[in-house]
Amino acid sequence: METVVSSLQPPRYGKLITILSIDGGGIRGIIPGVILAFLESELQKLDGEDARLADYFDIIAGTSTGGLIAGMLTAPNNKNRPLIAAKDITSFYIDHGPKIFPRHSPPLGSATKIVRTMFGPKYNGKYLHKLLKQRLGESRLRHALTNVVIPTFDIKQLQPTIFSSYELKKNASLDALLSDICIGTSAAPTYLPAHYFTTKSSIGPEREFNLIDGGVAANNPTIVAISEVTKEITRGNSEFGDKMQPLDYAQFLVLSLGTGSSKAEKKYSAEKAAKWGVLGWLTTGGSTPLVDVFTQASADMVDIHVSTVFQALHSNNYLRIQDDTLSGNVASVDMSTKENMKNLVKVGEGLIKKPVSRVNLESGAFEPLNQGTNEEALKRLAKILSEEKKLREAKSQP
Repeated sequence: METVVSSLQPPRYGKLITILSIDGGGIRGIIPGVILAFLESELQKLDGEDARLADYFDIIAGTSTGGLIAGMLTAPNNKNRPLIAAKDITSFYIDHGPKIFPRHSPPLGSATKIVRTMFGPKYNGKYLHKLLKQRLGESRLRHALTNVVIPTFDIKQLQPTIFSSYELKKNASLDALLSDICIGTSAAPTYLPAHYFTTKSSIGPEREFNLIDGGVAANNPTIVAISEVTKEITRGNSEFGDKMQPLDYAQFLVLSLGTGSSKAEKKYSAEKAAKWGVLGWLTTGGSTPLVDVFTQASADMVDIHVSTVFQALHSNNYLRIQDDTLSGNVASVDMSTKENMKNLVKVGEGLIKKPVSRVNLESGAFEPLNQGTNEEALKRLAKILSEEKKLREAKSQP
């Protein structure tokens, strides 16, 4: 398979650098899936039924389940078009979620689950691995239909490994199979096994990867995507022309999608955590506090940073859509019952109708702005994306 050329003209022909970022969150990937389906349908109203998200975003970034979505939205089919449409994301989770996160009751109930968690991951990952290998086939990072940025964490090197279309141009060893990248970024500690594989390019030595969930490094990959672009502008990448400056956030148009959180539920307390040992941090209340803490902290720190910068610029080019009021089963990353997945669809649909909100820099809570609903904001975004694409096409003509 040859390297695929993006149908989107480079930013130097337009006014903006467009970024889509999708958080991690396991089965809660259904929530951004619903939102992306709505956005793509709005783009299709403007530009025809063949419009796909990869035709409009310069970068699609994703961590964990968000990385899986990014991989499927940008992997090419046999006609060099996106493997799936955004409307298919939700059905992907509903069809395969119960097999990725199988619900089974061991003979001795919760005691057996705790013991199993102590000696191995909750799920063996075999179904997910086979599914992604079949779906993504031989597609590699270089084949993505637009630039992708997918964070992972190499547990052997003890440092993040970012699979970036931009960095690939300088480091051929990153040209891994998209299936391996998606499996690696989804390997959440205690839930799914770490993923090992090697790559070998024609111009460099073999390289091994020992990967776990990218949420360890950046559960919200927005800042990673912005950093990748900033590096490229600094390096003089011709895709961005001479007018775009490395630290000019006003040139970015960012849609950042969360997968929901249970922050408002206040499910943990210092009083309880003070008594926890290893087991407490790994298995309390049907969830994994340690994983919840580092993924939530990672996502919030990114949102606070990016939101602060855009607020300082008095710019509305940053749209963060997140629901921090989840509770019960819908807050779980692996509750794959039909009822819960239907409820997650309802959460996504409800979130579209909620007012545009922004994180309060002191409390960390999302507070409504006077900018209408997320539905209205997404319609405005679709119009801007469509106009940006047409502008680039017009200016790129000889």
